[in-house]
Formats: sequence, structure tokens, C-alpha cells
Amino acid sequence: MNAQQKAALQIIHAISESIRELGSIPSGHLYAQVMGHLSLEEYNAIIKILVNAGLVKESNHVLTWIEPV
Repeated sequence: MNAQQKAALQIIHAISESIRELGSIPSGHLYAQVMGHLSLEEYNAIIKILVNAGLVKESNHVLTWIEPV
């Protein structure tokens, strides 16, 4: 795994941990916190990964952690 892949995994992990710790958060609020580091496209791709993995549910623009805490 190269450095860029490791960095991407660290970002995905950090975002997932933030959602897990909060339980739920409006997606726009979370993006506002990371927008200096990620483009909207990158952010949406990460959220899609988490939703497809069954870790997060997105409903009415609110992200909710759905795995056991």
C-alpha cells in the first residue's frame, strides 16, 4: 500500500470515527469541518463508501452510525 492509499484510509477512518462518536450529524455540518481538506466530490465518495459498507445511514442529509457502538 502506498502513502496516498494509507492517507485515504486514514481520512475514511477519521470521518467514520467522527460519525460513530456523535451518533448522528447533519452531513453539511460534517463537510463544513473537513472542507479545507477534501473536495465535495471526495467527501461524497467517502460517505458513499461508509453507506455501502453498512456503517452509516444517510436520511434527509443526516448521517447516522448504524453499527453497534
